Amino acid sequence: MTPRPAYRTAPVALTLAVTAVATALTLQQPAHAAADRIRLGNTADVSRASWNGPAFTMNGAGAVVTASMARAVNEIRGGTGSLDVVVLSGSAPTSGSPTPECDTAMGLTGVNSCTTWTLTTAADGNNGQVNSDIRNAEFVYFAGGDQCRYVAWKGTALEASVESVIAKGGGSGGGSAGHHINSPLVYDACNGSVTSSEALANPYQRSVSFTTGMFEWAHYGAVLNDSHFVTRDRMGRTMSFLARAVKDGLTPGGAAWGVGVEEGGGSLFLDRNGHATQYGKDAYVVLADHQPEQAVDRKPLTYTGFKIWRLTPGTTFDFKNRPTCGYYLRSVTNGTPDTNLYNGTPLTDCGAPGGGSTLTESEPNDTRDTADDATALPSPATVTGTMKSTSDRDYFKVALNSGQTATITCAVPTAYDADLYWLDSAGSTLERSVNDGAGTDENLTFTRTATGSGTYYLDMETYSGSGTAAYTCALTRS
Repeated sequence: MTPRPAYRTAPVALTLAVTAVATALTLQQPAHAAADRIRLGNTADVSRASWNGPAFTMNGAGAVVTASMARAVNEIRGGTGSLDVVVLSGSAPTSGSPTPECDTAMGLTGVNSCTTWTLTTAADGNNGQVNSDIRNAEFVYFAGGDQCRYVAWKGTALEASVESVIAKGGGSGGGSAGHHINSPLVYDACNGSVTSSEALANPYQRSVSFTTGMFEWAHYGAVLNDSHFVTRDRMGRTMSFLARAVKDGLTPGGAAWGVGVEEGGGSLFLDRNGHATQYGKDAYVVLADHQPEQAVDRKPLTYTGFKIWRLTPGTTFDFKNRPTCGYYLRSVTNGTPDTNLYNGTPLTDCGAPGGGSTLTESEPNDTRDTADDATALPSPATVTGTMKSTSDRDYFKVALNSGQTATITCAVPTAYDADLYWLDSAGSTLERSVNDGAGTDENLTFTRTATGSGTYYLDMETYSGSGTAAYTCALTRS
C-alpha cells in the first residue's frame, strides 16, 4: 500500500488545534442563563371551580409582607382550601435562599405550592412551562429587581397568563420593581434610574421613561406606582412623573394618581372592590388633577397643588370611589418643592375615617345582649367609642350574607392599648387583632362562607390603660 503523503497530515493537526482553541474560547464566553424553575410544596396544583378575588399586594420593598399576603391568600380562597403561588423574577438572588419570596409564602395558611421562575430575557415570556405554571396558579408575585426586564414581557404570552389569573378571581402583587409593574403607567427605568431632584429639574430628561398598557387592574386606573418612598425621598420624582402623565395624556381623564409605598414592611392591600388597607409602614396617594404650569424639556417643573393623602398603617383608601377630601396640598416652583412633603394637615375634613354613617357606642354595651346594632349602617361606615376603664368592653352587632367579607380597621388613641375580636352569634372568637402597645391600631377581616345570613359581634376590649379619647373603627362589608 502506498503510504499517505506527509502533507495530508498537517491540515488534520491544524484542524484539531483550531477546534481546541475554538472550544476553549466558547467555554470562556458568558452563556445566557436558561429560565430556571424551583417549586416548593405540593407537586400537584389545586383544582377548583371558582375563586373569591381578585386581591393585590403593593409592597415598598421586594420582600413578601406576611400580613398583607396572608390576607390576599385568605380572601382569594374564601377562607377555605388552598391555592398555588408563582413568583416571577428577572434575576436570581446573589446570596441566601434562591427562593426568598416562596419561603415566606409557604409559611402561610392556605398555600399549596410556590414556584419561583427566574426569567432573564423577553423571550422567556413565551416559555410554555412558565405560562402553564402561571395559568394554574392563583397568585402571581413579581419580585424586586429591575422593572425594565418586566416591561419587556409586554405583548408576550406571560402578560395574558397573568391577566387570566386575575380574571378567574386570583391575585397579583410585588415589591419594589414588582410594585412598579402592577400599575397601568410604569416608570420603567429602561434608561437608568432618576432621583427626585433630577426629575424636578427636568421632567423630560432621558432617564424618565414610561411603559403603558401592560397591566391595568379593576379600580386601579390612571395610577403610577413608586417604591422605597420615604427612605429614598421619591415624592419629588413621583410629582414630576404625574405632571408628565397629565401633560402628555398618558393617563385618561386629565388626572394621574401616584401610589408610593415605604420600604421596611410597607404594603398596600387592594381587595376586589377597590378598597385598600395599608400595612406595616406608610404609603402616599398623590393626585395631579390639572395641567402643570410648566413641564417642558430642559426646564424645571412648576406645578401648584398636588393633593396628597398619607396612609398610615391601618388606614383605608377607596380606589373605586376615590375621595375628594382628606388630602393636604404641596406644590413645586421652578423645580423646588415645598417643605415637609411627607406630612401635612388635611385641608379638607372628611369626618370619620370610615366615611358614610357613624355609630357611636351607647353604654351599657358590654355584652352581646346589649350590643349596639351596626347592621343597618351602609358600607363603608364608622363605629366609635371609648375605653372608659381597664375592664371596659364595647360590642357592636353586624350581619353578613354568604360570601360577604367584613373588614375592620381601628385607630386606637395613645391613652390605652385595646384589642379587637370578631365573634360568632354564640360568642366564640373567629378572628382577633391583638397588637401590642398603647395607640397601636388593630385590624381584621372575615369572610362568611356559610349559606344564608349570619349575626356576628365586633368586640373592642381594653388590654391596658383607659381614657376619654375615642377609638374609631372603619367597617366595610363587600
